[in-house]
Order: sequence, then C-alpha cells, then structure tokens
Amino acid sequence: MLGQWNGPAWEHITPLEIASFRPEGSSHRPRTRCKLQYSPEGLFGIFKVDDRYVRCVHSDFQSLVYEDSCVEIFLEPKPGLGYFNFEFNCGGALLAYHVIDPHKTDGIIDDFKPLSMREDRQIKRLHSSPRRIDPEERDSLTWYLEFFIPFIIMEKYIGRVDLPGIWKGNLFKCGDETSHPHWGAWSPIDELNFHSPENFGQLSFK
Repeated sequence: MLGQWNGPAWEHITPLEIASFRPEGSSHRPRTRCKLQYSPEGLFGIFKVDDRYVRCVHSDFQSLVYEDSCVEIFLEPKPGLGYFNFEFNCGGALLAYHVIDPHKTDGIIDDFKPLSMREDRQIKRLHSSPRRIDPEERDSLTWYLEFFIPFIIMEKYIGRVDLPGIWKGNLFKCGDETSHPHWGAWSPIDELNFHSPENFGQLSFK
C-alpha cells in the first residue's frame, strides 16, 4: 500500500495540488499533491511530496510537527460545528485538534480540544521516511504519507458525518524550522495563518 501513488487503490483518484505558497517563505516550493477517498468507515488519503531540505525531529503525539517537513489536512464536515486539523510530519507523528473558535489570543487558539492518545492510535498512517531525519536531508527526496481517519473520531465531537457530499477544508505543506521554511496551501489563504476557515475550499466526495 505505501507509496502506491498510481497503484490499484489510487490510480483512479484525481490529486489535489498544494500550489499556493505564501511570500513569507523561502524560495523552496516543494511539489505536494494529495489524493482522497472514503469508505463507510472513514477517510483515506495519500500525500506525495517532491521535497528537499527534509527535517524530522518530532516523534511524539501532539508535538510541534509543523516545525518539521510536514503535510496537513483541515476538515469541516458540517457547517457551524468547527473543524479538525490533522498535521503529519514526514515521519508519521501527528498533531490533531477539534477547533471550535480559531481566533487567537496571544498566539493561542481561543477554543479547541486536542484529540486523545486513544484517538491517535485509531488514526492509521504509513510513511516512507524514517521517524527521525537529523541533520536535515538537503538533496532531493520524494516522500509519501498515507493515512486513514475513522469517522467515529469526528463523530465524537460533531455528531454523525455522512458521505458522499461536500465538506469544506484545506490542505497544507510547511516546514517552519527547516533551513528553507515554506507555507503552501491548496485553497489560497489571505495571510500566514492556516487556521482560517474563511479560506477553506470545497471538497466534493462522490
């Protein structure tokens, strides 16, 4: 399954491309694509990243994975009930919240609930990179991150979710503490802030 970007499970899925990069970043613009599909049990995804300057030092759940070479998916399955951010570094470590109010006070989101360790164990992922890359890998490197998020996790916070249908959301690529920091989005963002649901695009699941 890992890295089978064009394998039988994924060959029919059209990828979404993270191509809108913020000017605050470096000249590094790693090509980043993501394919999504679902089953009655949950959401599947695979990221493919053609990268350089790859760093991975965070390995704990809810650690600062966005400082590493990182991909993220933000999902708002139902309007008015907040959204989820699932942030994975290239080594598979996860940071995940249910965000109720994304406004910030002194840089801290006003109202959010971190997902639990039990929920972390339920979110499956496979990754092509080692869990730790330090020092940074400066040469070209293509890496993959596959994930499965059970619907039951989201339903604990917002009630029943249904697909097919249209969700709102966004996808991101970042690397805050790499030698070439960068911040890319699928649906363009107005400022350097991924927690901006007003910039979410429509994710159509058929």
